Amino acid sequence: MTLSDTTKAELVELGSRYPEARSALLPMLHLVQSVEGNVTNEGIEVCADILGITAAEVSGVATFYTMYKRRPMGRHHVGVCTNTLCAVMGGDLIFERLKGHLDVGNDETTDDGAVTLEHIECNAACDFAPVMTVNWEFFDNQTPESAIEVVDRLRAGETVQATRGATITSWREAERVIAGFEDGLVDEGPTAAGASLAGFEIAQERGWAAPAFGASTAADGEGAADTKLEAEQQADTTRAGTETLIEESPADTAEEGNDD
Repeated sequence: MTLSDTTKAELVELGSRYPEARSALLPMLHLVQSVEGNVTNEGIEVCADILGITAAEVSGVATFYTMYKRRPMGRHHVGVCTNTLCAVMGGDLIFERLKGHLDVGNDETTDDGAVTLEHIECNAACDFAPVMTVNWEFFDNQTPESAIEVVDRLRAGETVQATRGATITSWREAERVIAGFEDGLVDEGPTAAGASLAGFEIAQERGWAAPAFGASTAADGEGAADTKLEAEQQADTTRAGTETLIEESPADTAEEGNDD
């Protein structure tokens, strides 16, 4: 597939969003994936030409991050977290059951092209372990049975709603959103729940609130810094005071007199 003039124009537009155009490389690669289904050699060359860097530099980025794929992807990317907490809570079992059910290995795609399965690292959703994602949308508190039900519904073309997030579209459509082009679904579905909101709910119950902007600090009674320089000076003063307390601590003094 050849990148269209429309896609090339969008790649150029992404570069214009940053003071340094090469900072747009990450979203540009996501946009390439949204069109081509993976990071292609052509996509690498086009990004390099737009940014004025070498294809080797672009390739180095595309092969460093696991979210960039060099092989064609399925319509949906299903990721199972197998990092420590999710693993012990059942993530490893879910992944093994899905591999058997879909008849694929890690980072492989089903024969019908519907699902690419991958074990992934921590999704920062440990309070909902074990977690599975579909096109990077969360499916919380999964079991082998619930995970299999999700992939079966995806393969059947049914509408599937994420636990926290939008209705599932496709991996390519999700990649376009990650690239920086909204799909209008940002406010669809809950984005936080359960343990993630525990602190917020306690604060509401007890009437706790963050200090108002510009309020005096409780530690030293000084007003909030009005400029960056004042903030840096206050931070340096606080750090110096902390270091002095550490140097003068009884524990350190006792250890110095008991070297043997």
